Amino acid sequence: MSGSYWSKIYERPGLDDVQFSNNRSMLTGLFHFCLGLLGHPAFYREGPARRTRGPDLDRPVPCTGPVPDRGPDRTSYIRPAFPTQNFKHRDVAEEILRIGDGKCNARVFTFAGISEATNGFSSESLVGEGGFGRVYKGHMELEGKNQTIAVKQLDRSGMQGNREFLVEVLMLSLLHHDNLVNLIGYCADSDQRILVYEYMPFGSLEDHLLDLPPDKTALHWNTRMKIALGAAKGLEYLHETANPPVIYRDFKASNILLDEVFNPKLSDFGLAKVGPVGDKSHVSTRVMGTYGYCAPEYALTGKLTTMSDVYSYGVVFLEIITGRRAIDMTKPESEQNLVQWAEPRFRDKKRFVEMADPELDGEYPTKGLYQALAIAAMCLQEEANTRPVISDVVTALEYLAMSNGRQLSETTEQVEQDSSHHESRTDGNAYKGGDEAEDEASSSSGHSDMEKDRETMERC
Repeated sequence: MSGSYWSKIYERPGLDDVQFSNNRSMLTGLFHFCLGLLGHPAFYREGPARRTRGPDLDRPVPCTGPVPDRGPDRTSYIRPAFPTQNFKHRDVAEEILRIGDGKCNARVFTFAGISEATNGFSSESLVGEGGFGRVYKGHMELEGKNQTIAVKQLDRSGMQGNREFLVEVLMLSLLHHDNLVNLIGYCADSDQRILVYEYMPFGSLEDHLLDLPPDKTALHWNTRMKIALGAAKGLEYLHETANPPVIYRDFKASNILLDEVFNPKLSDFGLAKVGPVGDKSHVSTRVMGTYGYCAPEYALTGKLTTMSDVYSYGVVFLEIITGRRAIDMTKPESEQNLVQWAEPRFRDKKRFVEMADPELDGEYPTKGLYQALAIAAMCLQEEANTRPVISDVVTALEYLAMSNGRQLSETTEQVEQDSSHHESRTDGNAYKGGDEAEDEASSSSGHSDMEKDRETMERC
């Protein structure tokens, strides 16, 4: 790296001792980039995805026949891999055992058993619904204990076909990580397609981040960074530990679920794809995913790599920082696409504060905001080979978490130790927030913010 721009970045202190897992020249400067300027002239180039945006929605994804009202949510253009009736007379349970080579350890439930667990799929048990179907809260006796479960009943007339159902069962049966949701089992009686998961009491990240009602408290900065780090670790497991690697392909806020201490877990693996192996650089496949999160090269060519997930991660991380949706048709035309809205602000360091979620009310470390925006910007590079691998994103986020001298995981342990105390509290004297935009926040402010967020969620 040479020239005045990189020289200025390298002169900035504090990040020289960080080690990277990848030695590409771009990545060796990642943390220096975090403290430098984002206005490099090569940062945004006019590429094919920029030139092919349509005049109607200014969408970077040239998908044909989008279906905005069906699929996982209203902004999805997911299409089934093949018609549902192709498996109409096939025993799905046998198919799962055959494809899984006997390694699938998911329980097989009867429809009657799941119906009993959800009080007959009663409206009182319903916790959410979308184009995929409905999600119910239930209770079931498992291993001698009464366990709370989440039951996802797929709409057989919807967009999730049998292949997506099979993929989700197999993927979550064979992959296990703290930041992946735990699949307990499934039901494939007759034409029923039901998935049974561990229950995540705080719902999805989307529920606590986007379009909040006036009476709902926004997540604090440290809680947001904790969620971002955990979600990145989930992707890291899929990309770099799973063998062969797995490409998630539908990374978005509604697919990140939260437990009672804001540990994030990736869910909904219906679109997951086994990544390239050997000397292959990509997987060619039909473009599927959610509009606004899709990497431009994948949307244009159908060539899928782990870098496609990194781009989607960048979009979600930008949502976490800004509190804005990836696509929001209620906003003025120039602000409907989050990445486009962010581009001119990325170029001007003086405008970084404009990108912080107004709901934070200025309660965030200034340096932390700049570094977080830089990480998001790196993930959103238009050229896939200039994006960081997800393990380096994890390294960068862990550095952010240590900005006050303690790792975020240690902070989380403190929250968990104090959980019984917070559950018993009945007064409204919650912690009022961290230091106001100070880089040197006290070591207690991190877990205090998360404690306050936890208390707020418990009251809801």
